[in-house]
Amino acid sequence: MSTDGLIVVDKPGGMTSHDVVARIRRLAKTRRVGHGGTLDPMATGVLVIGVGRATRLLTYVIGAGKSYNGTIRLGQATVTDDAEGDVIATAPAGHLTDDAIRSALTALSGEVEQVPSAVSAIKIDGQRAYKRVRDGESVELPARRVTISRLEVLAIRRTEPDVVDVDVDVTCSSGTYIRAIARDAGLALDVGGHLTALRRTAVGGFTLAESATLDELEQRAPDVVNLPLDAAADRFFQRREATPEEARVLAHGGPLDPAGLTGPYAVFGPAGGLIAIVSERDGRARAEIVLAPA
Repeated sequence: MSTDGLIVVDKPGGMTSHDVVARIRRLAKTRRVGHGGTLDPMATGVLVIGVGRATRLLTYVIGAGKSYNGTIRLGQATVTDDAEGDVIATAPAGHLTDDAIRSALTALSGEVEQVPSAVSAIKIDGQRAYKRVRDGESVELPARRVTISRLEVLAIRRTEPDVVDVDVDVTCSSGTYIRAIARDAGLALDVGGHLTALRRTAVGGFTLAESATLDELEQRAPDVVNLPLDAAADRFFQRREATPEEARVLAHGGPLDPAGLTGPYAVFGPAGGLIAIVSERDGRARAEIVLAPA
């Protein structure tokens, strides 16, 4: 069985995030596998997978900032806001100037109220929004505040009549939908828009440079973890060293004296092993999750 830890996978197109988890379960020979943030089947790129005890770190990975390269097609709107859905409206976009396109995208950056795509994994009364849409329901999701800290236009291409393809580089907070950026840019320009390509380039500090394809993982199975639990926590969190007595107390769920660190942070024992992820509140350092082996 594989050691506890994280795997940075370069997800291929055409697979769901759950498909990737199922493949890793087989390769790692364990059921205890999860992912740190869904990627649509059309999308490729960084998908962080947790194995064993490291699945408990995934809640922090999911909340991390993310970066993407994508292509927005102006002139066509689809039911899913991406290329997987049927085209529901068209309008000639060839007249749009580069300045108008850049201005519309600039207006969508910063802290914004974004309405997620109706065909999303958000749950409404316990059921995924995309399931309700596929069942013929009309779904309206409330806007949520997200931060789009970088929205750079890399290229504007006019290779087909009446449509304009815009390549973008986006860095954003968790919960941001790149499909919604494409939709909203099309609405602002009154021509419709959808996403035709998406590649996630980073999740937190995890990037494509350290990712492995599923074929590469297949070749080295079951040794598929490339960031053991201790190393993964050291990468993702601030570090605190515990004394032997502190380590004993924390391993049993007890609180420590605060260290003045902004949390959550990782606490390591005298031997270097990860004990817990801790945050400080009410004058004490308390474990959010205890990860020391039982």
